Amino acid sequence: MAVSFQPAAAFLSLIRSLILEAIMPASTRRSFLEASTLAGAGYFVAAGSRTAWSNSANERMNVACIGVGGKGGSDSDNAALFGNVIAICDVDRGTLESKGKSEKFKDAERFTDYRELLAKHGKNIDICTISTPDHMHAPATLEAMRLGISCYTQKPLTRTIYEARLLAAVAKETGVCTQMGNQGTALDSSREAIAQIKSGVLGTLKEVYAWSNRPVWAQGPGRRMNVRKYQTQAMAEVDGQEDAETTAEEVADIVGDLVKAKQKEIAKALEKVDWKAWLGVAPAREFWPGLYHSFQHRGWWDFGTGALGDMACHQLTVPYAACGLRDPVSVVAKTTGHDFDSFPASSIITFEFPATSERPAIPFWWYDRKGNKPPAEVFAKWGIEKVSDSGVLVVGEKGAFYSTDDYCGKYELKGVEKVTVDFEKAEDQGKGNDVNNMFELFRAKRAGDPTIAKSNFIDRAGPLTETILLGNLAVWAAAKGGSNGAMGDWGEKVEWNAKDLKVTNLDQLKTPHVADLIKPTYPQGYRLD
Repeated sequence: MAVSFQPAAAFLSLIRSLILEAIMPASTRRSFLEASTLAGAGYFVAAGSRTAWSNSANERMNVACIGVGGKGGSDSDNAALFGNVIAICDVDRGTLESKGKSEKFKDAERFTDYRELLAKHGKNIDICTISTPDHMHAPATLEAMRLGISCYTQKPLTRTIYEARLLAAVAKETGVCTQMGNQGTALDSSREAIAQIKSGVLGTLKEVYAWSNRPVWAQGPGRRMNVRKYQTQAMAEVDGQEDAETTAEEVADIVGDLVKAKQKEIAKALEKVDWKAWLGVAPAREFWPGLYHSFQHRGWWDFGTGALGDMACHQLTVPYAACGLRDPVSVVAKTTGHDFDSFPASSIITFEFPATSERPAIPFWWYDRKGNKPPAEVFAKWGIEKVSDSGVLVVGEKGAFYSTDDYCGKYELKGVEKVTVDFEKAEDQGKGNDVNNMFELFRAKRAGDPTIAKSNFIDRAGPLTETILLGNLAVWAAAKGGSNGAMGDWGEKVEWNAKDLKVTNLDQLKTPHVADLIKPTYPQGYRLD
């Protein structure tokens, strides 16, 4: 909706704000911006039915972008719509160079280590986007927030449960504005869906299902490779080519040449990639072209959160808020098997949520990998014959909510009719919900009101991420799959105390290192607590 005010008053307020900003020291600039109100400070101008962002350089906030490739490419582009990007960071020098040539980023200083960026520009940055591999979301976001910088951090918010709890706590302590890159929260349809379910139209809630066609990256045991394994493979390749006259020395020379060629390929790739910065807080391992960087990080336990972490943040946008899917008491999984290094190719997870004042105890079922879906009878009751590749089903006593969209943007009610509901619509910038989600953080920052950003760390993103990541403890405890890549039996059940972030039956679990997925240990040079 448009912000309305008297033109004369707005003009005078704008002149006043520009004068004050021109004479005040840089150290007080951030606090001035936070104290300014939406209309009173004149930061918005009327533009039909939507709120338009002023393009005056004097009014635009300073932005830094950490991670500008992949999703970071669009995140940085979106941030540049509303702020002045003064610094960009990416461990891939090729990506960094390419982004730096773009018109909106040509004046931004370039870094491969975000700590150097924040050390140099931290005092002048108002908003920071963090779009790194999962394991570096928390370290970069924590350092930025502790400098008083508002943050837009990609989903999943963190790699571990404790980090999600800590990010929410630091956001509250510092008072900065925050937003997770969960663009479905900026869809009017998802907000309407939440209101529909909360109205009670489905009757008493019974169960929730979500299924995803992810992963679309490689996952499964035995994926790590190094020079020694490559040498073994190379020797096997030679075995098929040698004849009776091939000597052992000649075979060794052939293998040596293959290994040297791979080493040369690695060295060339490392000219572009700052591998130490990419690893960050993760345990050291060898770089291997294409195995981790780029986009493959999510399939590794040290760097990612699997299909669950990737998509559940989106798909649970509606059921989490509408059904109160917070603080589960137990979780159990079955998988196709994993080696505690790479996530399984597929999994099924069951979460148990205790009763609340608004609903009875309910289960949430998660399925990942294309074709891995809830049983057909779950859908048949509601007349759903052709089930989407990804989707959400919330089952109530009277009816069901069915979405075929990753963000719950498209949905229908089964067995009941929609009711009239009230909900707060997103500020539409006319460029899609991804831009609207980013804009919401800028609005919150200008107003000095963190609650304007609906996916803020305190109220939504932190608790939602905690819930989701608990599922990976169960996946970890279900490492044994079936034969020939089939789904195995149910693994060990993890019983959970959400308040204290503790596995209450840890002493009974035979699976090692389950607790390591709750709270990480950062190496020297990075600060967790």
